Amino acid sequence: MFADFSDIKVAIVGDVMLDTYWWGNVERISPEAPVPVVVLDKRELRMGGAANVALNTVALGAPTIIFSVIGNDDDGRSLLNLLQKNNIDSSRIVVSNDRITTNKTRIISKNQHMLRLDAEMTKDITESEQAQLLKSFTDFIATEKPSVVIFEDYNKGVLTESSIEQMVAICLQNDIVTCVDPKRKNFFCYKGVSIFKPNLKEVKDGLNVLLDDVNAAFLEDIHSQLKKILNHSISLITLSEKGIFYQQQDKAHIIPTHVRSIADVSGAGDTVIAVASLVYAKTKDISLAAAMANIAGGLVCEEVGTVAINKEKLFNECCELLA
Repeated sequence: MFADFSDIKVAIVGDVMLDTYWWGNVERISPEAPVPVVVLDKRELRMGGAANVALNTVALGAPTIIFSVIGNDDDGRSLLNLLQKNNIDSSRIVVSNDRITTNKTRIISKNQHMLRLDAEMTKDITESEQAQLLKSFTDFIATEKPSVVIFEDYNKGVLTESSIEQMVAICLQNDIVTCVDPKRKNFFCYKGVSIFKPNLKEVKDGLNVLLDDVNAAFLEDIHSQLKKILNHSISLITLSEKGIFYQQQDKAHIIPTHVRSIADVSGAGDTVIAVASLVYAKTKDISLAAAMANIAGGLVCEEVGTVAINKEKLFNECCELLA
C-alpha cells in the first residue's frame, strides 16, 4: 500500500506557519534578572501548521498542494522557500499586504523548551482574500479532482465560517474525502465531512463536558453528540498518552498507544491527520487508518520539534505492531 500513495492527490487548506528553532546551552543565570542565559549554537527554520501536514503527506509519497494566506514579509518568503524545497505545491498560496506570516520561535537547550515567542495575526482574512482563495480552490477541484481535502484549522483566520461551508459543499458535490483537524473557533462549522479529528481537550471544550475517566462509553456518547451537530461520517479523537478513538456508525474502538520515549509532542496531531487521511482515502478502512496514524503520531513524538514521518520507519513499525 505504501507505494500506492503516489496516486492520492492531496489538497490542504488552512493556516501555514513558520517554526523557528534557536538551539543553545544554558550555563549561567543573567545578572540583570533571574532568567537563564541561552548561548546560541544554531538557528533552524521548519514548517508548521498546515505546512507540516503537507510535509508529512509528501514524505509518504502523495502529491500535495496547499491553499493558504501568508504575509508579504521575510517569514512568508522563508516559508515559501521551504515548501518549494520539499516539493509541496505552493502556487495557490495568497500573499497578503494586510497580514503577517505566523512565526513560532522556540528557544531550546538540551532538548528542553525554555521559551516560545509567537508572532501572529488571528483576525479573519479579508473578503477579497476569501474570494481569491475560494475561486482558486473551486477551479482546482474542477480541474484536478484530488482524492482528499484536509482542513487544517489553527484559528489564525484563513478558514472562515463562510469559506468552510462553501469548500466542504464543493467537496461533497465532487465525492471527495474531507478530513478536519479543528480548533475551537470554527469547531461546529465542518458539517458533513468524512473524518472529524479533534483531540480530547478540544472535544471537551467544544461540547463543554467534564470527565476525567476516558472510556469507550464516554467516547461513544461524544461521537453521538458530535454526529447530531455535524452529521459527519467518522469521529477520530486523539487521546494523548491513552491512544486514539474512532467511531464509524456502530463500529467504535480505542486503540491504545504504544510505549515510547517522548521527546516532544509538537506536530504529532499534524502527522496523525496526514496519515489517517491518506490511508482512509486509499483503503476506506478507518480501523487501519486509525491504527497507522496512532503509530505515526507516537513516532514523531520521539523527535524534538516538528518533523515529518519517516516512511520506512513507519512501514517497519506497522509491520511489527499490526501483524
